[in-house]
This record gives sequence, structure tokens and C-alpha cells, in this order.
Amino acid sequence: MKIAYIIFDGITWLDFIGVYDPLSRLKSLNYIPDLEWDICAFTESNKDNFGLEVKVNKIKNNLGAYDAIIVPGGFGTRKLQFDTDFINWLKTSENVKCKISICTGSLLLGAAGYLKDKTATVNFMEYETLASYCKTVSKERIVEDGDTITAGAVSASLDVGLYLCKKWAGDDAAKEIRKKMDYHG
Repeated sequence: MKIAYIIFDGITWLDFIGVYDPLSRLKSLNYIPDLEWDICAFTESNKDNFGLEVKVNKIKNNLGAYDAIIVPGGFGTRKLQFDTDFINWLKTSENVKCKISICTGSLLLGAAGYLKDKTATVNFMEYETLASYCKTVSKERIVEDGDTITAGAVSASLDVGLYLCKKWAGDDAAKEIRKKMDYHG
């Protein structure tokens, strides 16, 4: 299994790290030993609003070869949802089996057309914005609809990470990873 983590300028790093940590344990604990991932971006430099930068290993790569893409949120999504070049790059993931977002990352999935006729969620402050991209806006913490999984605000990143652990490796994997993280959410 191969995951593409999508990062961008103006990202909220907890949206990324919160899902990355439990999923990386699927590999380290041997639940999915062949799990691989790339940190993908449209630009070389990708920082949060405070200047913390993470190095990417793929720039403007075709996203179609992955089994899942994970799109975190952050203030950068407000501009990127209207950036045709970025959205066209994101659309290279059209045939990817699982498209996942955290917080306002769902605005990017929506702008790419992946939420059309679906139920999705987003940060509570962006319900109105999300409504233009999907059939139904849910206030649930995690929403799975077909090939998309959307998670609410930033703190939902750990929850969706554990949700994916259970989905991809089973209940025992999710329970062990939750315990090793000492996460009681």
C-alpha cells in the first residue's frame, strides 16, 4: 500500500502529523509491512503560518499511482481551492481508491470535484464553504462516503488516523496503536 501525503504553504502541521503518526505505526508494528508513503507538494517550499518547513520528496508528481491520498488542512486551503494549477495537480489522483482529508483539506477535495453528490465534513468554521462542493455537509467528526473520508477540525487528525488503522489493518491493530500512543480520545 502506498500513501501520498499532500502538503502546501499554509498547512496546519497537526492535521498532517496527527494522521501520519498512527499510520506510520502500521508499518513499524508490522501490520502492513509493505506500507510506503511520499510527502508530495506542488511547490518546493511548504511552511505553516509560523515558518516551520517540512522537506518533500515528490514535487508535482502524478498522484495516480497511490492507493490513498491524504490532504491536511490549514489557512492555505482558502487560496488553494481557487488555484487552478494546484487543483489540476490534485486531480491526477482521480483513480486513487481512497481520498482522505482533515479539517479544511476537504475544501481541496471538493474543489477537485471529489465530493460532488457526497456527504462530507470540514472544520466547523467552513461548513458554508464546503456546502458548495458536496451534497450534504455533516457535523460528524469523520465521514466516509464511497471513496472519500473527511474529518472535521484539526483535533480529528488523530481520530481519522486510528479510523484508517482499523479500516486497513483491523480492530486489533487500531487498539494496539491507540494504546501505544496512550490516546484516550
